[in-house]
Amino acid sequence: MVEGDFTKLRPDAKYNLILTNPPYVRHHHLTTKDKEELARLIREATGLRMSGLAGLYCYFLLLADSWLSENGFAVWLIPSEFMDVNYGREVKRYLTESVTLIRIHRFCPADVQFDDALVSSAVLVFEKRSPEPNHTVAISFGGTLIQPNMKDDVSLDELRMAKKWTRFPRQGRDTPKRCTVTLGDLFTVKRGLATGNNEFFIVPRERLHELGIPISCVRPILPSPRYVRQEVIDADADGWPVLDRQLCLIDCRMSETEIAERWPRFGKYLDEGKRRGVPFGYLASRRTPWYSQERREPAPFLCTYMGRNRERPFRFIWNHSTATAANVYLLLYPREAVAGTVRERIWDVFEALREIGPEHFFSEGRVYGGGLHKMEPAELMRLPADALGKILGVHPEEQLSLFS
Repeated sequence: MVEGDFTKLRPDAKYNLILTNPPYVRHHHLTTKDKEELARLIREATGLRMSGLAGLYCYFLLLADSWLSENGFAVWLIPSEFMDVNYGREVKRYLTESVTLIRIHRFCPADVQFDDALVSSAVLVFEKRSPEPNHTVAISFGGTLIQPNMKDDVSLDELRMAKKWTRFPRQGRDTPKRCTVTLGDLFTVKRGLATGNNEFFIVPRERLHELGIPISCVRPILPSPRYVRQEVIDADADGWPVLDRQLCLIDCRMSETEIAERWPRFGKYLDEGKRRGVPFGYLASRRTPWYSQERREPAPFLCTYMGRNRERPFRFIWNHSTATAANVYLLLYPREAVAGTVRERIWDVFEALREIGPEHFFSEGRVYGGGLHKMEPAELMRLPADALGKILGVHPEEQLSLFS
């Protein structure tokens, strides 16, 4: 037995079997120096260029290539997130070009394999030899490695072309139909704003008077989705959302001196934030003044960013108010070419959004241990929107012009 740091050991390609569960360490816990050195070793050994967002297990997988003999076998138990995220691109390239990938088994996300890591896991089996042109990979899901719930053979060509591997196997699922118009052809999608310290910058509206914060120094912001049960958010005469829980986002461009002179209690609130170190946080320290916010205009439609409901983990919300939203939402802004039609047929547009099937979300989104589903802006923009395109008068041959 050798005790030491695997990433610093001198490789010896004499082993015909690697059977391992590498450490799961997110990239945030790796120093820049470590990432650069690991990336250099992988580049020299495989020619692949790792993303700085990759977890430690990705480096382990590629570094182990130098330890495995030709025609040797490797079996890995690793997080399945590499199958969907951008930083997993080089790992997938390695698996489809440098070795012969034999099997991928992905455990059901609700069936967490490790008590101390809330991740969805996958087993990889491959042989260190170049793949045959017509090679197929056995991909299974759910159950156990020996008795999976679903299993299918997928060609290497299909794997190489697929952006997300968790869409396999398709067997037993509703297969999303090919579409000609996507949501991104019709809408720009952005994450909601990040304040850097919600506890300080977001306050209940009823506390404004107590804290001495004038209404001119805040703007309405929606509460998190668990407090928004309705699918349509109405607005009062001033544009504020008609909700039981009304929240305010501090967003002011005045100097601290002017604030202290005009609103002493508000000035004291900012002083308390300074004592708590709020201005020195990553986001606040990059804003001038530190209690101002990035601009995220109210969006007519929002989509929840994450959810655990297996039937429909994401939902669309129609926002009539002037409230902005935090980064627990995705914000949909109509593209200029269709903005007028969206306003004219906004109810039909909302209905079409709600009718996008959950299978499309599962196909484009990502899933983590415990059944937590997440959706990023670019993923939401890839959802099919043929029905919505018809409502807005967008024909397939016209969709590219919407980006100009």
